[in-house]
Amino acid sequence: MAAAGVACGAALAALTVPSAAALGRHQGVHWAAKDPGTPQVRFRGLAAVDRHTAWLAGTGGTVLLTRDGGTSWRDVSPSGAAGLEFRDVEAFDARHAVVLAIGEGEASRVYRTDDGGASWTESFRNTDPDAFYDCMAFFDRRHGLAVADPVDGRFRVLSTSDGGRSWRVLPPAGMPPALDGEAGFAASGQCLVASGPEDVWLATGGGARARVLHSADRGLTWTATDTPVPAGDPARGVFALAFRDRAHGLAVGGDYRAGLPSPEAAAVTRDGGRTWQPAATPPPAYRSGAAWLPHSSDSALAVGPTGTDLTTDGGRTWRTIDTGSYDTVSCTPDLGCWAAGERGRVARLER
Repeated sequence: MAAAGVACGAALAALTVPSAAALGRHQGVHWAAKDPGTPQVRFRGLAAVDRHTAWLAGTGGTVLLTRDGGTSWRDVSPSGAAGLEFRDVEAFDARHAVVLAIGEGEASRVYRTDDGGASWTESFRNTDPDAFYDCMAFFDRRHGLAVADPVDGRFRVLSTSDGGRSWRVLPPAGMPPALDGEAGFAASGQCLVASGPEDVWLATGGGARARVLHSADRGLTWTATDTPVPAGDPARGVFALAFRDRAHGLAVGGDYRAGLPSPEAAAVTRDGGRTWQPAATPPPAYRSGAAWLPHSSDSALAVGPTGTDLTTDGGRTWRTIDTGSYDTVSCTPDLGCWAAGERGRVARLER
């Protein structure tokens, strides 16, 4: 009975949302605006729970929540957070979420809510003036990590085992030395991503090479691998990662400066990040966010200020399907895909 119910639900969902095949054929698939009425906010944090529920986090300490597919939005911003820059939100459902504020010193903070944003608890405030936190990732409802740019030559990692209610800095010994100028990019909440109970990957740039660091033990020890994505400048590198399982992953990025070229701004791995190959046909410009389409082994989206691109061959080739500006993208098991970005832009993929 349970299996039949799942199959029936998937069939019903397929009637109203785009499939990977439909995306490939461009059959009326488009981003449908879900205007939250906040044109002054840039949303780089996005956590889609399902087709109906999504959390947004952005500038001015703003956190929004919808439970009706974006028809209406509720301002659930933490009290006293107006001066903060939220860049990542991780949500477990419509009531439980964790948001990360970025910045130097005490500007980097973490808040958690257990009541749909009616109240928030500040669970971490950075006291190290040299630390600048970029993004978070959770393995499950309890275990997660947050990462900061290198301090004393190594990336700093925070760990939680209680769903973000408390945090501790992990020992730095398991982290390889950072390259000169190397950092993470707080562009989409996707510079740190997890798959399964223990695997996590960190995207970097700014140094001589753009790298992806991998941990198979929840952040205790890491290995670093070069990618073919160009770096060598503070504005270049890998900005976002997406893994559909612990082996198959995508990396996107480039040069975030408007008007500058971003050649070879996408790469793919099939061995958990041990090796990376450049996309044969990469996106035409810088991309800051990526997500695999639900229940697909070869289709994914990448978004950035100049458009949305689709791959239907596992990241080898990409083609542009929309020219609107988005910073981040998130897809859910019930076939919902959301995107968000500058000037309060929020959309859900529909046909």
